[in-house]
Amino acid sequence: MTSRWQAVAHATGLQRADGTVGQTIFAEMTVLANRTGAINLGQGYPDVDGPDAIRELAVDAIRAGHNQYAPGDGIPALRTAIADHQRRRYGLTVDPDSEVLVTTGATEAIAVTLLALAGPGDEVVTLEPFYDSHAASIAMTGATHVTVPLRVDPADPGRGFRLDRAALRAAVGPRTRLILVNSPHNPTGTVLDDGELSAIAQAAREHDAIVVTDEVYEHLVFDDARHVPIASLPGMADRTVTISSAGKTFSFTGWKVGWLHGPAHLVTAIRTVKQFVTYSSGPPFQHAIAHALTDDSVPQRLAATLATRRDLLCEGLERAGFGVSVPRGTYFVVADGAPLGHEDGAELCRRLPELAGVVGVPVSAFCGRASDGGPSATARDLASRVRFTFVKREPVLREAVERLGALSV
Repeated sequence: MTSRWQAVAHATGLQRADGTVGQTIFAEMTVLANRTGAINLGQGYPDVDGPDAIRELAVDAIRAGHNQYAPGDGIPALRTAIADHQRRRYGLTVDPDSEVLVTTGATEAIAVTLLALAGPGDEVVTLEPFYDSHAASIAMTGATHVTVPLRVDPADPGRGFRLDRAALRAAVGPRTRLILVNSPHNPTGTVLDDGELSAIAQAAREHDAIVVTDEVYEHLVFDDARHVPIASLPGMADRTVTISSAGKTFSFTGWKVGWLHGPAHLVTAIRTVKQFVTYSSGPPFQHAIAHALTDDSVPQRLAATLATRRDLLCEGLERAGFGVSVPRGTYFVVADGAPLGHEDGAELCRRLPELAGVVGVPVSAFCGRASDGGPSATARDLASRVRFTFVKREPVLREAVERLGALSV
């Protein structure tokens, strides 16, 4: 009999053929970077903290005595700020008292939402590639993970990764309990467009499924891309749980201040589970983020600087000989090593410190497995792709780009 932890290890690719459990690819690549002195463009965390003013708000909250348990739902000021943010930016009407729940980061929000709303016999549909915590949370519930691929159209590669709508229609059915959507999308940087979002909404309505959205990169979109919450589409507010966090928006990933909102009956179900996981956390940080959410200029400035850094890295990768899918959002760019003769992205990532003094993460690590235990069809399609992050200081990226140039020699 497989224990739940073993199901999680299997779902996230941590369980080896001999039954032992390895570390995540992120941990493996970070260890490799530290051992070799390579520039770590594998893990997506900023190398500069967020604004001083927001940090000082947390210090002020500590000094004011906000150091004991916060309410299980989150402090009222933060719940009100979240509701105001959703109304101001997206026209969503959210009751801060019954429809908002503060969590220990978006990772907890996803886990407790899935634990509350899905179980054995259900199916949870996600995009593929998918962030590893999505697969882990589904495995915790005992539900079946069904994926819908994002694909690059060979006839129009400039559009980047797009939703396979035919695969979506085939994947969503009578056993579908939840559709878990991540946009802006990690690892591909895709921002789902109106047509793609409408297709997901239609599938959810046809099969009476609940949509759960991971929108942690909602503010970090570039060029003419526009983030649209599925909850803002007609008829979707009543069947959507919207999840986001402060970590990516304000460059305080370690504060772990996340939240979700949705219909009161769904939030009640999620709260029932959440209160026995962390109960509450980070009251000084909650006070700081409550203030920070009132100012849209901070994430706008971050998005502008990230767009510049994205361009720097993308241009450098292209000069080095990679095929590049220019992202419309997030911290990440996907580069194809096949034009350089590297068909195996995982092997390339393990060799990159030696070849160029840089570390990335293979996109195949964000994919599932086939029924025979081998790589999924999407993993095979994306086997040569590598994810790099550009949420680093410009001098670091310039050095990385210079090192990557060795690949084209």
